[in-house]
Amino acid sequence: MSLRITETCVNCDVCEPVCPNKAITQGESIYVIDPMRCTECVGHYDEPQCVVVCPVECIDPDPSHPESNEQLLSKLLRLQQEDAR
Repeated sequence: MSLRITETCVNCDVCEPVCPNKAITQGESIYVIDPMRCTECVGHYDEPQCVVVCPVECIDPDPSHPESNEQLLSKLLRLQQEDAR
């Protein structure tokens, strides 16, 4: 399942640099996570790094993008192939 950043985000800038898939960007008012790039750090770390560093705990699973660990790993492999081009 992709993650999402809730409205309680304080724009502290700590989540964006730790995302190995470059899925986090600054939105209009808060940071946002691109569900097409978010793999919950599967294939990189044991837990999502954005969740680990977030001081206000505003990053939750996104129920509109359910994915299994296998699907997240497959997405990571696709992203790695695309980024290699």
